[in-house]
Amino acid sequence: MSLAIRIRDEDPTPPYEQLRAQIATAIVTGQLATGTRIPPVRQLARDLGVATGTVARAYKELEQAGLVSTGRGAGTRVTGTASTTSPDPLDALAEDFVARARALGSPDEAIREAVTSQLT
Repeated sequence: MSLAIRIRDEDPTPPYEQLRAQIATAIVTGQLATGTRIPPVRQLARDLGVATGTVARAYKELEQAGLVSTGRGAGTRVTGTASTTSPDPLDALAEDFVARARALGSPDEAIREAVTSQLT
C-alpha cells in the first residue's frame, strides 16, 4: 500500500475513524485501486503505534461500506473504487472534511464559511 496514513493525537476524531476516513478517501479518489492489498491489522497497528483493535474496527467499517473485503489467506483487499462507491470522489472528500470539522465542534455555518472562504 503506497499511502501515507497519519494518526494525529491532537485530532479529537477517534484514531479508528481517522484511519477509516483516510483509507476510504484513498479508495474513492482512486489512489488505492481495486485489488490492492492493504496491510494486515497487526502490521498496520504496529506501524502506526495504535492498538490492533483500532485498525480492526476501521477495517470492519470499510468492509461494511463495501470498500474492502477480507479473505482467509488472501488478506484485506480493496473492492470498491470511485466508480463503484460514489459518483463523485469530491463527495467523499467533503464528507471527510465535514466529519472532521464537526468532531472539532465546529457548527455547520462555520464549516460552510470555511469552505466558501477557500473558494474565493
